[in-house]
Parts: sequence; structure tokens; C-alpha cells
Amino acid sequence: MASTTLPLSTEALLAFDREHLWHPYSSTLNPPQVFAVASASGTRLKLEDGRELIDGMASWWSVIHGYSHPELNSALHRQIDKMSHVMFGGLTHRPAVELSARLLEITPSTLTRVFFSDSGSVAVEVAIKLAIQYWAARQQPRKHRLLTVRGGYHGDTFGAMAVCDPVTGMHSLFSHALTQHIFADRPDIAFDGTWHEDAFSNVEQSMRQHHMEIAAVIVEPIVQGAGGMWFYHREYLRKLRALCDELDTLLIFDEIATGFGRTGKLFACEHAGVNPDIMCLGKALTGGYMSLAATLTTADVAATISGGEPGVFMHGPTFMANPLACAVSLASIDLLHETHWSTKVLNIEAKLRTLLEPCRSLSAVSDVRILGAIGVVELHQAVDMYRIPQLFIERGVWLRPFGRLVYLMPPYIISDAELATIADAIYAVLSDPPLVMRIEEA
Repeated sequence: MASTTLPLSTEALLAFDREHLWHPYSSTLNPPQVFAVASASGTRLKLEDGRELIDGMASWWSVIHGYSHPELNSALHRQIDKMSHVMFGGLTHRPAVELSARLLEITPSTLTRVFFSDSGSVAVEVAIKLAIQYWAARQQPRKHRLLTVRGGYHGDTFGAMAVCDPVTGMHSLFSHALTQHIFADRPDIAFDGTWHEDAFSNVEQSMRQHHMEIAAVIVEPIVQGAGGMWFYHREYLRKLRALCDELDTLLIFDEIATGFGRTGKLFACEHAGVNPDIMCLGKALTGGYMSLAATLTTADVAATISGGEPGVFMHGPTFMANPLACAVSLASIDLLHETHWSTKVLNIEAKLRTLLEPCRSLSAVSDVRILGAIGVVELHQAVDMYRIPQLFIERGVWLRPFGRLVYLMPPYIISDAELATIADAIYAVLSDPPLVMRIEEA
């Protein structure tokens, strides 16, 4: 095999990638076409072949300030000269303490303890373990299952997979090996729909039937992300909070995708004015620079676990509270407030409502929905994932649809003209359904 230590041509780079790298949700027998990025700045990705793309994905929703932001770059430069990493067992450091303080300032006031981890999936694992260990400490080990709703997505590790949708989700292959939890119907009233009490009857029935074994309820507040990009009514969360209180059940909010302004509120639970017992954060926490997640909880949960057997919380990631990640997270949160994120997100929402409206007239489209800096065009059929990214790249934009969903979650710094370019590309590509739809086998 030829050495890969010397500079590779773009063709050789892509050939090596195709032969040896395994990309997410892909086959090694029929690898997807991938596009080599040479650099990224602002809202733009520059490919190795010289083409430039407007990024409508913010690298899976995380790069909220755009790429290579000078203030975030500076925060990392300052920190790396002091300390790139140190174990968090028995040690602490200023970036972790300052970031924790800032998170407690901006999240619901009932949350007072912060546990850092490596990724969003692990933050969910931590939340699940907190809930189970909480009830074990209260001498109620029977309460060890979770209740969630269909259509949800919480990550790809085993604990997180077990609370993803077991039928329409990505993890049905592993169902026999996963912990069996309790699933209620997906909230079926849209965010801007008219509330009716029947919408809560299924989850209420499930909770009342199983509450003696339910350790916690876990949901993505307001927006179900990778499970279908569905925006549901805020009253559902209010009812859920009240029922959890009545039945003495913990409530976990997975704000990994929705946190840090994406829905028009700093955290999606603010739409309902509801506080969780445990909250998971990730993705945009670092401004998309590095992998870091946090699981926040109440003083009661922390004290109960610490007062039971074995007297400590049983989790400890090697790279927990990495100083570099904490430093850039702190800078990202400061930047959010300094740059008036709310005005930017509400402008994106208003523009998307106008720009994506023409898509409703297309025969391939079943629905268009927008909330905050999220735009979704839902189709009648699944897209061809081997063809559709290339069609968007030909129009100068980067989007990565999945299933029946073409969606965008751009950086907050995106301009009106760039949004219009993306919307025009979506309309143009979807105007020719045979090109983009996956051919189903008979």
C-alpha cells in the first residue's frame, strides 16, 4: 500500500477514504460519496477541489457561530498554552468551574449540579444512570425503567438507543439486546396547533399503569430531532411535569439538539415554562468546536444518590471536563449573549417561513414546518441519500437530508442572501422527484 504520510492529491485522499474509512450510517461495501473539505470559515465550507458551499447543517446543528470564529479560536489558543487536559478525578480547573457557573446561570434555576462527559449520547447515559441510582438510593430498586414517547432520538450508545423509537428509529436491529422501556404515543398536536386533552391521554394512561416501575420520563422538549423533526405543543410538557410530580417520577429533558437558542428560546423547555429534574446538553455547547456534553440535575437528586449506597455516582469519563472544551464552551456562551442570538434566530425563522413556503406546492412535499433556526420540508417518500447531496452541492449548498426529511439548521450568522440560496436549491432539487426519491423495491 502506498504511504499516506506524504501530501495526497484530492483523488488519492478520496480513494483512501473510500477504501479504509467508515462514515456514520454507511456501508463499506457500497460507500457513500463523500466530499473532502479543505477549510471552513463563517458559513462556508471550501472543498479540496476549490468549490465553496453554504453550510445549512452547522455540522449536525452544533456550529452556531460559524466556522473559525476569531473569539473562539482565541479562547482555545489561550487555554492550550496553559493546559490541554488533566484528569478530573481528584483534580479540578478554572475552565470547568467557570463553565459550570455559567451553565447554572442560564439553565432552569432548579438545576444546581453539573456532570461533564464526552458526547451527547453519554450525557443521556449519565441521565439514565442518575435516575436509576436515585431510586436505588431511595430503596425502590423496582423503579428502574424509563418511559418515553415514540418518534424520539437520544443517541447511539446502548442506554440511549433503548429510549429511541424502537420501530421507526435507527436501532431496531438491536432491540433484542436493549433494555425494554415503556413507549407512549408521540405528541400529535403541532407546536402551533390547538390543544385538546385527548392528546395527553395515552402517555397519562401509560404512566399511571407503570408508575411503580418508572424511574424517569425522558423526552426531547418541543422538538423531536433526528427521530422526525417534529415540533409539538408546549402544553404537553406542562402536563408531563404535573403528572411526574403527582406520581413521584423524575423528568429528563434531552436538550442536546435544542439547547443554546436553536428553537428561539435559549432552551426549548422555556417555551412551556417547565423545569426538568435532569437536563442533557451537548452539540452547540462548544460552538461546534469540540466534543463536550453536560448532564445537569437538582440538589435533591445529587444528595439522594450521594446519601445512598455506594455513596458516589458510578460514572467517570477519562476526558470529562476537558479544559480546552470547557474554555471554548465558556467563550461560546459569552458570544451568544454578546451577539444578540435571539434576534438572529427569530430573523432566520421569519425568513424561512417566507423562503420555504413555495415548497408546499411541490408534488413531492407533504409538509413544511419552521421553528426558530430550524426549517423542515417533509416529503411523501424517502430521499436517495446517494444522489441528493450531490444535487445540492451542484447548487453551492451543503445539506444532508435523511429519510423523508430535507431540513436545515444553519449557523446563526447566516445572511438572508445565503438563506435564499439554500431555499432556492431545495425548491429546485425537489421539483424533480424522480431524481431525489429512493426507489422502493416491490
